[in-house]
Amino acid sequence: MKNILVVFGTRPEVIKLAPVILELRKYPNKYRVTVCNTEQQKELSNQTLEYFGLKADINLDCMRDNQSLISVQTRILTALDEVFSQNSFDATIVQGDTMTVLCGALASYYRKIPVFHVEAGLRSYDIYEPFPEEVMRQMTTRVAELNFAPTEKNRQALLREDISADKIFVTGNTVIDALFCLSDDVLDGAKTFFADNDVKIDDKLVLITAHRRENHGARIDRIIDAIEYLAKEYSDHTFVIPVHPNPNVHDKIHARLGKYKQIKLLKPLNYPYLVYLMKNAKLILTDSGGIQEEAPSFGCPTLVMRYETERQEGIDAGVSVLVGADYDKIIDYSEEILAKPKEASRLEAQNPYGNGKSSQIIERIIREYFA
Repeated sequence: MKNILVVFGTRPEVIKLAPVILELRKYPNKYRVTVCNTEQQKELSNQTLEYFGLKADINLDCMRDNQSLISVQTRILTALDEVFSQNSFDATIVQGDTMTVLCGALASYYRKIPVFHVEAGLRSYDIYEPFPEEVMRQMTTRVAELNFAPTEKNRQALLREDISADKIFVTGNTVIDALFCLSDDVLDGAKTFFADNDVKIDDKLVLITAHRRENHGARIDRIIDAIEYLAKEYSDHTFVIPVHPNPNVHDKIHARLGKYKQIKLLKPLNYPYLVYLMKNAKLILTDSGGIQEEAPSFGCPTLVMRYETERQEGIDAGVSVLVGADYDKIIDYSEEILAKPKEASRLEAQNPYGNGKSSQIIERIIREYFA
């Protein structure tokens, strides 16, 4: 039996690693899985774990208000070092490009324990877009023993960086597996929540998320300007914004947009509720990586409010458009969609990020690695 440590800290990591954890635990004679939550996003990560029926074996409570990147890196690395000193592991699994991912990979590498990287090979090749994630995922690649690349484009990126081909496997993205875990009953249960919060779910629903560090400052001001314009021009539409708790985002959004009755400012949503909105949205405006991958499964046009994206497959397939924090682009592309009935703007292209079987493929590769 192999002892495997799974390390995560944010909601997107939980969503994308939960299917892998559940798949590995189907084989208790082969794997003993220890789940460690750094709690980089304490409330959101634990809330999402509950949806999947999971609970962390180890909670590290590493976040403090307004701490610097260096401070949080130091705190997570130190806490993980203690985890490794008290346990014996045969491999560490991380996902994506957060501070938790980098620290999990480094702490494992320092003890010469193999690192398995889920969602490897995403690249923008601009170290400040997204910041600091682009550097974190590139550094994680250097120490990873197995790289689970969602797409062929990701595999090619790793090959260009001289990663050995026998360490790279195209698996699809596990976020699609997570979507398939959602039953109709679970999604229907979201209706009550939105009704209680006076959110009208119909064919004129716009979902907006904005939280990325590189969009703080002047960029979030331009994004808010665009949202305000659209809300005035299309006042018969409902604009739903789950507001990130970071005060650089939260305070500005509430101050500027809280007065509009057609704009619904909500607390961060649990995973099924967010999926329910994606499923019903006419248009999505987002700077999220995960939503770029999930939205195509529902045929929803998506405007990506970033200047660079490591998820180029969606752009190439025509299921999303890169608009940055450019006021005119956000307005122009949004109006193309909002001016038409919802059915006229649905996308028919297949989701380029996976078919829902990625975690099965990953388990098989891990089994063969240990064999």
